[in-house]
Amino acid sequence: MSQALDFYFEFSSPYGYFASTQIDALARDIGRTVNWHPILLGPMFKAMGSAPLTDIPLKGKYARHDFERTAALFDIPYQFPDTFPIATVGAARATLYVQQHDPQRAVELIHHLYRAYFADGRDISDNHTVLSIAKECGHDPDAVAAGMADEHIKNLLKSEVSQAIERGVFGSPFIIIDNEPFWGFDRFPHIRKWAGAKR
Repeated sequence: MSQALDFYFEFSSPYGYFASTQIDALARDIGRTVNWHPILLGPMFKAMGSAPLTDIPLKGKYARHDFERTAALFDIPYQFPDTFPIATVGAARATLYVQQHDPQRAVELIHHLYRAYFADGRDISDNHTVLSIAKECGHDPDAVAAGMADEHIKNLLKSEVSQAIERGVFGSPFIIIDNEPFWGFDRFPHIRKWAGAKR
C-alpha cells in the first residue's frame, strides 16, 4: 500500500474546498493515498493572533476576487456564501463520525458538505442541514446526530485540532507528506515536483 499524505481542511475554507476537489488526483499522480483530517481554524487563528482572510484589510478584497478566479480557472462550481465564515463544528463532527463507522463513504460526505456550502448556498453551520446532507448521502441521520453529540467524537475533533497545531498546521488546506509541510491549494504543483524529486 502506498504511503498516505495528510490533508487538513476546514469546511469554511474556500481554498480547502477547491483543494478537496483535486487532492485525490494529486495523490494518485504521486502514488499516494489521502488521510482526510477535518479541523477548525478558530483555535489556530487564536494561537496566531490572526483572523479569517476576508476580515484582513486589503487582503480580504483580493481574497474574494481570487476565490472567484480560482474556481473559474479550475472549473469548480462556486458561489461566495451569503454568510462567511461560519462555524463548522457540526460538519467536522459528522465527518469524524462517518470516518469512524463508514470510512469508505466519508469522502463522499465531505464533498457533499463542501459543495452544499460553496456551490449550493446551504448553511452547513446548521446541524439540521448537515444531517439532511448526510441523509442524502445514504447515512442514517439519527445515528449521525447521535455521533455528533457523542463525547468520543467531540474529544476526537479536539484532538485532531491540537495534533494539527502540534504538527505546525495553521491554515486550510494544509498537506503534510513525509513530514514535509505545504500550505495552500496553489502548492499542489510544488508537491508534484517535490514528490517527483524524491523518487
